[in-house]
Amino acid sequence: MSLDKTVCDLCGDSNGLQEYKVEPKDESIVICSKCASSIDEPTNDKNHWHCLSDSMWSSEPAVQVTAYRLLTKLGSQDLIDMMYLEPEVLEWANEGLTTEKVEPTRDSNGTILEEGDSVSIIKDLVVKGAGFTAKQGTTVKNIHIESPEAIEGRVNGTKIVLLSKFLKKL
Repeated sequence: MSLDKTVCDLCGDSNGLQEYKVEPKDESIVICSKCASSIDEPTNDKNHWHCLSDSMWSSEPAVQVTAYRLLTKLGSQDLIDMMYLEPEVLEWANEGLTTEKVEPTRDSNGTILEEGDSVSIIKDLVVKGAGFTAKQGTTVKNIHIESPEAIEGRVNGTKIVLLSKFLKKL
């Protein structure tokens, strides 16, 4: 692959094009300066990576591998589930992923919380910026794990982030 392309393989931008090596194979893709600035830490600019919903369908294995790795780092499981990768391409994609040991999210009792669980709020919590208090005993269904300390869910029809130390798994 050479820089004979006129747009980024990931987002379609044409500014500051450069070659990006897709390890461990000796294959490259062309990326723009915007993609290059956040490709190692994609969570720093999540909005930019919405472009992956298009580039993940590329016929080039190196682009597929890069999109798969970025979607994995971003936690976009719904898009990953839609992708089809040949077994050898999937193996290549997984080779480049770091397997960091992530601490599980636990509720106030130490019970591990998982995506889609239902939890109960254990004390009244003032929701900043929303103008209401999430009352003790309120059930939050179908939670989304944000980090080891926080979950996202709907309370009173508003999507908010709650600290897991104020929750109890149902």
